[in-house]
Amino acid sequence: MKKKKIRAGLIGSGFAARFHMEAIEKVYGCDVEIAGVYGRTPANTRAFAASHGIDAWEDLDGLLDQVDVVHVLVPAALHEEIAIMALNRNVFPIVEKPLTGSFGDGSEGFDGQLAAKEPVRQAALTSIRNMLDAEAASTAQILYAENWVYAPAIQKEREVIEKTKAQILWMHGEEAHSGSHSEAYGHWKYSGGGSMIGKGVHPLSAALYLKRVEGRARFGKAIRPASVTARTHTLTSLDGFMDAGHLRADYQDVEDFAMVHVVFEDGTLATVFASEIVMGGVHNWLEVCANNHRSQCNLNPTDMMQTYNPVEKQFDDIYVVEKIGTKQGWAKTAPDEDHAHGFMQEIEAFYRTVAYDEEVESNSQLAADTISTVYSGYLSAERGGAEVKVDLL
Repeated sequence: MKKKKIRAGLIGSGFAARFHMEAIEKVYGCDVEIAGVYGRTPANTRAFAASHGIDAWEDLDGLLDQVDVVHVLVPAALHEEIAIMALNRNVFPIVEKPLTGSFGDGSEGFDGQLAAKEPVRQAALTSIRNMLDAEAASTAQILYAENWVYAPAIQKEREVIEKTKAQILWMHGEEAHSGSHSEAYGHWKYSGGGSMIGKGVHPLSAALYLKRVEGRARFGKAIRPASVTARTHTLTSLDGFMDAGHLRADYQDVEDFAMVHVVFEDGTLATVFASEIVMGGVHNWLEVCANNHRSQCNLNPTDMMQTYNPVEKQFDDIYVVEKIGTKQGWAKTAPDEDHAHGFMQEIEAFYRTVAYDEEVESNSQLAADTISTVYSGYLSAERGGAEVKVDLL
């Protein structure tokens, strides 16, 4: 079969753009032609374009008119607007997590910690509806860039569930590290929240995905979240917090710790932890406890490779593993972290959807359920952990 040619564009030229470019270069199912990149900061955009040998665009509409698929790599507060612009042109938007959210009232002094969470939740649900409505009117689809769905460990668990018709009873997982590198992340008006949405969406989406897989395998339809109980904390803002310099501690109005407990429609459970207070690298894992098996899906760290380095300096130009505090001593070194995290696999899958209309696993419905669960979680946390119903869209 002759490979189709797909024209792609990138919106955003920061950290996410770098690893999306690396993933695009590894797409093998179709021929990708990159039309260029558009960013809010012209100098940064030009520098990124020059480093990758692509065009820098100053006109977003012009770029969208030239592509089949666009990578939306900007702060989450801009996701809805740009995704709808793409969908209105029948262009597939690959939207980084979180799909969307609630980002305040536009005022300079908005404080996400103090804001009433029911209006916050309703704003997030409205944003989701707007995106789903635009998708329904388009020939394109929203491609939800949740890499955990495509991580090898999660996809192997998908196979186990499908072939054994397993009933998942409880899942628990975590994403945690010592703090985001993004300055915007500490402001609710840019990120839509803190640890719960910034970290928690990864294991949460994976858990929601696997229950969807179970439902398809056993009943022909997804099993979806029904209610949530959650707590959030700002540990690095405590009066008694002793800052030793190893954790980021300058968040403005977002939490740095969250716990989310989900009850599904069938009464089964998932519990997710997310935080910025864990040193020693990224901790990404999901454990599945089913009626016929148990799986531990470790994305990071893994035991695939371990190194002992007696002198910090000699590893200066060697990447070891994300967010590790030191390269001296023993480390669980990542031979191919992007592959273990599913980045390459998700982009390949998305391009196959665009080129050949293959069904996408990480779709708008999974993204919508994730966002609805998260913002119901923020409402629960405001109520001291009271159970809150998840509105399904």
